Amino acid sequence: MLFDYCLLAVSGGFYMKKLSILIIILLYGLKSPAYTLSTDSAIHQTPVAITSLDSLKQQLQFAGNDTLKSAIYSQIVAEYLKYDMIEDSRTKRLYQNQALTYSYLALHLYSGLSDTTGLRFCFNSLAKVYRSQKKYPQAKWFILQSNTLSRAKKDVPNIMASLLVLANIKMEIKDYSLAMRDLNEALALSKSDHNPKAESTVQESYVLLYTHLKNYTKADIAAKRHDFIEDSLLKGEENMIAKTQDSLQTKKKVYPVSKRLSKANYSRKIASL
Repeated sequence: MLFDYCLLAVSGGFYMKKLSILIIILLYGLKSPAYTLSTDSAIHQTPVAITSLDSLKQQLQFAGNDTLKSAIYSQIVAEYLKYDMIEDSRTKRLYQNQALTYSYLALHLYSGLSDTTGLRFCFNSLAKVYRSQKKYPQAKWFILQSNTLSRAKKDVPNIMASLLVLANIKMEIKDYSLAMRDLNEALALSKSDHNPKAESTVQESYVLLYTHLKNYTKADIAAKRHDFIEDSLLKGEENMIAKTQDSLQTKKKVYPVSKRLSKANYSRKIASL
C-alpha cells in the first residue's frame, strides 16, 4: 500500500520522470513514524497553535479539490514546523513527525498539480525536520531538490537560501570543504544580485565555518563584514524614514497655506458681489 502511495506521488506531474522521489520515500518514509497521523494526547495538550491546527484540519473536510487540500496541508505543516517553540522533547518529536506526515501528503498533491512552488516548500520543510533529527542524508537530499527547482526557475534568492542550508548541513557533518564551496557560490550570487542582506547572511555562515576550521582571523574578518553591512542597511533605513518624515512635514506646511489662499480668494469673490 505504501508503494502505491509513493507511486502516486511521482505520477502525472512535474516529477513524473524523477523516480528518485519514490526511492527516497521508500527508504526514509518506512523508517519514519511520519506516515502515522498521531492522535497522541500530548499533541493536544501543547499550547502551540492548537486553535489554528484544529481549524485547519476541519477545513480539510470541506476542501473540494487538490489545490485547496494542498494549500491547507502546507498551512498545517507551517504550524507543526513551530516545534522549536516547544520545550518538551516528546511533544517536539511528535510535532516533527506530524510535519513530516503533512509534508509528504502535500508533496503528493503538489506533484500531481505540477506546482513547483509547493514542491519547494515541501522539500524545504522536510529538509528542516530531518536536519533537526540529525538525519543528514535525508536533509541533504531534500534541500538539493529545493535547490534544483530554484535553479530551474532562475530564482536567485531561493538558490542562495538553499545553498546556505546545504552549507550548514555540511558543516554539521564536518564536510567543511564542500560547505565552503556552497558559501562561495552564495556569496557570488548575493553580489551579482545586488542583495546586501543576503550577503550579510552569507558572512554569518562564514563566521561559523571559519570557527569550525579554527581560522579565527578569517572568522573575525567575516564578522566585521557582516556588521558593516548590517550597519549600512540600518543607516539606509533611517535615512529613508527621515526623508519620508520630511516629505510629510512639507505637505503639512503646504496644505495650510493653500487653505488660507483659498479662503482669501473666496472672501474677495464675496466682497466683489
